[in-house]
Amino acid sequence: MMLAYTFSCFTSSIKARRTAWRIKCSSSNDGFPSFLPKQVEKIKDPFARKLATRIQRLPVQICSADSLIMSSCVRPLIHNETNPVVLLHGFDSSCLEWRCTYPLLEEAGLEIWALDVLGWGFSCLERLPLCDVASKREHLYQFWRSHIKKPMILVGPSLGAAVAIDFAFNHPEAVEKLVLIGASVYSEGTGNLAKLPRTVAYAGVSLLRSTPLRLLANFLAFDGISFRTRLDWTKFISLLFDSRLAAYIACYHGGRMQQLTL
Repeated sequence: MMLAYTFSCFTSSIKARRTAWRIKCSSSNDGFPSFLPKQVEKIKDPFARKLATRIQRLPVQICSADSLIMSSCVRPLIHNETNPVVLLHGFDSSCLEWRCTYPLLEEAGLEIWALDVLGWGFSCLERLPLCDVASKREHLYQFWRSHIKKPMILVGPSLGAAVAIDFAFNHPEAVEKLVLIGASVYSEGTGNLAKLPRTVAYAGVSLLRSTPLRLLANFLAFDGISFRTRLDWTKFISLLFDSRLAAYIACYHGGRMQQLTL
C-alpha cells in the first residue's frame, strides 16, 4: 500500500473549467433531496448547491445499530476498472466539504465517492448508534463492502485522515493508497474530557456553530474571499448541528484526535 501526502497542483486550464462549471451550476434548476434540512435552500455557493442535489442515502448495517443506517454520500457518475477515489471529510463537516474539488476530479475521468463519516453529515440517525472509533471504522468497512467493492484511494483531511489511517491499518485489503491532508490521528482515551458533565460538553460543542467563530476561521484560512461569501460558507455548519450534537459528544468520549506532523 502506498502513502501519498498531497494532491497535485491544478493547472490554469482546470481553473478555467471550474469557472465554466460555476456558470453551469448557476443556471441549473436545483432539486435537493427531501432529507436535507430546509436551510440548504438559503445557501448561495453554486458548487455546494450542485453537489447537494446529488447526495443520496445508501443502506449500511453495523453491529452497534439495531437497524440499517441510511448513510449519506455522493455516488460517482463514472465507473471504470481503476481504483475508485473515496473522499472523507474533516471534523465538523460533511461531504459538501468537497464541493469545489469533486467536479474537477470527476472531469478528470475518476470514479469518485464522497462519504459522510458516521455521526456527521446527512445520514439518517434517528436512533443514534455508537459513534466511537470502532463504529466509524466498521461503518466505513460495511459501506465499502456493500457499495464500493474495490480497493480504493482513500483521501482524508483532519478527522478524515484519522479515520482513514485507522481503517487502512485494520482493513489493508480495502485500501490501495492513502492521501492525507492536514492529518490527525486518534490517541488512546479522552483524558479529562471524559469527566466533563454532558451539559458542559454540549455547551462547548455548541460554541462551534457560532457565526463569529466561523467567520474568524474563514478569515484565517482564505484570502481574497468576499465577506458575503464567508458568511454564506458559515451556513454549511447550521445544516449539521441541530441533529448532530450527540454525535459530536460521542466523538470526544470515543477517542480524541492529535495533530500528525508529516
